[in-house]
Amino acid sequence: MIQAKNIHKFYDQLEVLKGVDLHIKKGEIVSIVGASGAGKTTLLQILGTLDKPSTIDGTSLLINNENILKLNDKALSKFRNLNLGFIFQFHQLLPEFTALENICIPAYIAGKKQAETEIEAKKLLEYLGLSHRINHKPNELSGGEQQRVAVARALINKPDVIFADEPSGNLDTTSAENLHQLFFKLRDEFGQTFVIVTHNEELANMADRKLVMSDGRIVT
Repeated sequence: MIQAKNIHKFYDQLEVLKGVDLHIKKGEIVSIVGASGAGKTTLLQILGTLDKPSTIDGTSLLINNENILKLNDKALSKFRNLNLGFIFQFHQLLPEFTALENICIPAYIAGKKQAETEIEAKKLLEYLGLSHRINHKPNELSGGEQQRVAVARALINKPDVIFADEPSGNLDTTSAENLHQLFFKLRDEFGQTFVIVTHNEELANMADRKLVMSDGRIVT
């Protein structure tokens, strides 16, 4: 599903990633842990095509057999929209839109029809226990509800991979536990691959594989 080789990232003279190699299988849930500054989020952003690795001989990134580093910006944006989903610590819902409207946005960007998209979004809201919140705006939702709307938004285009950056970092204990269980339920029912950066040891240890980063490298 994801094959990354010799991933480096420089910011001026600072080398944040120092030759990361990574292979993640389809349907696998992988957690990435490590101290702040270890390079976790930078790696996640590169794997998720939100950033590009520094140009180094031998660097490659394949997702679903697509050579990501060969795509131009337009093709990369289309690939990202259709194949990848993102969940962040701060849900990043648009405050002026309802739960339903926020969920539909990635599908509209992909050119999908409004009627079909809204049907799918309502199914996701029901699946996530939020059908009674369909017309509520983010400020009318609890933190856990907001994050579940963000999960639904990540799922609307049926992506192959979900990237999550500290997804439960802004939630209370109960909401965090519910979100963690949801990831495994989604994997079991829909076969999606999850790559999760987290400081939450419970979530990290639940994963199929836990990768530890230190000083820009995967050490275990």
